[in-house]
Amino acid sequence: MSSGALLDSTLPDLRLLNKGKVRDVYATSDPNLLLFVASDRISAYDVILRNGVPDKGKVLTKLSLFWFEKLKHVIPTHFVTADIDEMPEEVRKYKETLQGRAMLVKRAKVIPLEAIVRGYLAGSGWSEYKRSGTVHGIPLPPGMVESQRLPEPLFTPSTKAEQGQHDENISPEKAASIVGHDLYAKVERAALQLYREAADFALTKGLILADTKFEFGLLPAADGSAQELILVDELLTPDSSRYWPATSYAPGGPQPSFDKQYLRDWLTKVGFRKGLESGPEGKQGQGWIMDENVVAETRKRYLEALQMLTGSGL
Repeated sequence: MSSGALLDSTLPDLRLLNKGKVRDVYATSDPNLLLFVASDRISAYDVILRNGVPDKGKVLTKLSLFWFEKLKHVIPTHFVTADIDEMPEEVRKYKETLQGRAMLVKRAKVIPLEAIVRGYLAGSGWSEYKRSGTVHGIPLPPGMVESQRLPEPLFTPSTKAEQGQHDENISPEKAASIVGHDLYAKVERAALQLYREAADFALTKGLILADTKFEFGLLPAADGSAQELILVDELLTPDSSRYWPATSYAPGGPQPSFDKQYLRDWLTKVGFRKGLESGPEGKQGQGWIMDENVVAETRKRYLEALQMLTGSGL
């Protein structure tokens, strides 16, 4: 199945600016606009798997477009259009490759923080809580259990690491010192409102939004007087968010999920650990390849999340 995955967007007449874990970013003839292409690559623990998940990029794009529209009253976004026919001429010739997985976006100065909001105690937050009773240095009540709902959603930023490096969980104070206190306050306010509204909506569709990651950027204001805060990158996808089925929610342990947790669990089971990012023990440098059943199960979870949230598939 993974042979049908688009691992690389090959657009020879466009200039590739950045190849991320999932997205390829190209320059366009308009210096203020970029082309974002969502591939079918997938990563876990900062490792990009050698094979991909067919249609994953299309799921990410469709879900991002859905949430951009639903939450546009909270904050402006970088999104311009997903209609290939409305994109610059040099992009339109690649319509067959790009259909359903490309967005034309405004070029912004990206703020160097991963804006994570947690509504439940899970993942690295749970690991830290077990050690110190805190999440990103923020004290929490004693006696909480894994997957428990937090008293209030927490804004818990991390550093935005270069590819191949690990993001580092940091305290709110450290984050504010990196980007400035005024900008930090605006990012925190926007991130918490986005999370609350998205979590409330997701619950009406049978999904718990346990946590998610936003990215923000700055645009020159129309009058040139200041910079405008906007939302960039993807929004509330299974790549950037932890979704749980509400019907089976039971705090006190891990939850089944519609995200990359299935892949993370498989990687751990087959021997992945820190230091083995380049491949299994004895095969370093060869990379990690998902079993076909892992590809199929991951694809199924992504498609199910899309169907539940939007009411339609691809």
